[in-house]
Amino acid sequence: MLQPYEIVHAVREDLESIVEIYNTTVAGRMVTADLEPVTVESRVKWFDEHSENGRPLWVMKVADEIIAWLSFSAFHSRSAYDATAEISIYISPEYRSQGIGSIFIQEAIQECPRLNIHNIVGLVFGHNEPSLALLRKFGFEQWGLLPRVAILDGVERDLVIMGRRV
Repeated sequence: MLQPYEIVHAVREDLESIVEIYNTTVAGRMVTADLEPVTVESRVKWFDEHSENGRPLWVMKVADEIIAWLSFSAFHSRSAYDATAEISIYISPEYRSQGIGSIFIQEAIQECPRLNIHNIVGLVFGHNEPSLALLRKFGFEQWGLLPRVAILDGVERDLVIMGRRV
């Protein structure tokens, strides 16, 4: 059972923990298309693209330890797409399969009106069934499929675009 937690907007001092959590997923080849761990320095620009009232970056803390994060990112750079945001969720290994993804998605859906977001999309590898099932649980549907667009260790992988109108 998940201990008492808080979800807050990330601050720069959180970036190291955010990167550590992200890097735990690289070797598994299920969640990210990065083939090597990233550095804190390489993620500063990405971090700075987030804002509490535009495209937030939330961290979940248990006893002051960051255990997971969710980011809203621009779906596309052209302004006509501003009402659509991509969400990404990353969870520390020891806290996976405890309902954190569900907590984050519920919170994200609730916050969309305040953020002027009408659509949420998730870009998920076709072989990542746990993430696809999580999104389906909250009414996301497959809005697109990019077959064999990623190559992970010599294996071609599909990218599924999951979307939900909010």
